[in-house]
Amino acid sequence: MSDISSTLRSPGLVPPWLKTPWTIVVVIPLIVLVLDTQQAAGFVEFALRAFIGTLPYIAIAVIMIAWLKAAGAEAYVAAAFRGRENRMVVLAALLGGLAPFCSCEVIPFIAGLLALGAPLSAVMAFWLSSPLIDPPTLFITAAALGWPFAIGKAVVAVSLGLFGGFAIKSLLSMGLFSDPIRQTTTSRCGCGPSPFDGKPVWRFWTEVERTDTFRSAFADNALFLIKWLALAYVLEAVLVTYVPASMIASAVGGQGVVPVFVAALIGMPAYLNGYVAPPLLAGLVSQGMTQGAAMAFLTAGAVSSIPAMTAVWSLVHRGVFAAYIGLGFFGAVLAGLVYQLL
Repeated sequence: MSDISSTLRSPGLVPPWLKTPWTIVVVIPLIVLVLDTQQAAGFVEFALRAFIGTLPYIAIAVIMIAWLKAAGAEAYVAAAFRGRENRMVVLAALLGGLAPFCSCEVIPFIAGLLALGAPLSAVMAFWLSSPLIDPPTLFITAAALGWPFAIGKAVVAVSLGLFGGFAIKSLLSMGLFSDPIRQTTTSRCGCGPSPFDGKPVWRFWTEVERTDTFRSAFADNALFLIKWLALAYVLEAVLVTYVPASMIASAVGGQGVVPVFVAALIGMPAYLNGYVAPPLLAGLVSQGMTQGAAMAFLTAGAVSSIPAMTAVWSLVHRGVFAAYIGLGFFGAVLAGLVYQLL
């Protein structure tokens, strides 16, 4: 038995293409076709219609993120971490949602800021706001849940950053987190120009290197978004077709604190990236989930996503990491309750 198990785990046994989201996108409709033939046509039509309706948003998001990367817009984010602490917290919360960082860039970027003496309060503001929203996820959220929800999510991102930044400032003044930073070395991941170098060049096509960066970022992000959104809409079709609305409504439906709290509690350990989560939430909302619970789920899930938590865990000690998780969860519940009232 042990020989068989080791053989099955052999890297060469499973082709790489079977380990991608495309496998699920293809396999799930085939399973529906075999086991529930009557539902198969409607199942595929639902997923295709939702995906095609998102294509204009994908195009805008891909062009925007490629432009920001090629121009080197991260330089503006680095500039926000200079000056008075209160100003840094506000700008970090505002710019956290605009920074076109891939997940591997966040770690060296923040490590560099901490090494340069940026206050932990401003860094926390950036950490809490940046996983929640960025140009692509704004458009994807709008496509799945509507512009009011997408704008609300952007407001929540900035508000959570401000809340966390000033909370950390108060805790620092009380003597906590006197030695927050781990010993780390910074390295780059090859995702583009350093955010600390030079100024943004918005007419990026005048430089060959930046033009190449635009093409690379455009292709990479287009493939990334198409892959994950195809998966998201197939999973949404499963949710809408086979999960009873009464089950969703009983858990996260209705008014009050309990549905919002439960949604945040479920969302915290549920790893869904910012592109998969909105379509799935659209399915949950159609099945009875309240808007406030959806906002809490999305907020908590973004804060506790693997890239976001890795960035925090790798750079600071456990107390700061625990504060990050606690602020994220409390902020998610508060955001859900406020959004539900509004």
